[in-house]
Amino acid sequence: MARITVEDCLQRIGDENRFSLIHLAVSRVRQHRHGQPLLVRGKNKEIVMTLREIAAGEVSFGNITDLRAPQPAEAPAKAEVEPIVIEETLDATE
Repeated sequence: MARITVEDCLQRIGDENRFSLIHLAVSRVRQHRHGQPLLVRGKNKEIVMTLREIAAGEVSFGNITDLRAPQPAEAPAKAEVEPIVIEETLDATE
């Protein structure tokens, strides 16, 4: 796979501000860490894969909020358990 450059990403998002690119990439990495799947194929670290997604046009400022990770399924309701009551008895000789 070809080498990814910051310039490729900046051209794709239409902004020459590297600081904005960093914020976009960090938002996407957080989504990956919360379970969102990658949109491009590869075997690189998550930040490189995120930059590949941006350079491929799969991630942009316009769609980053639409790519949120799915909410985790509701946990099954816990069964009610009766509390165990321990009674203390005092000896009359004390």
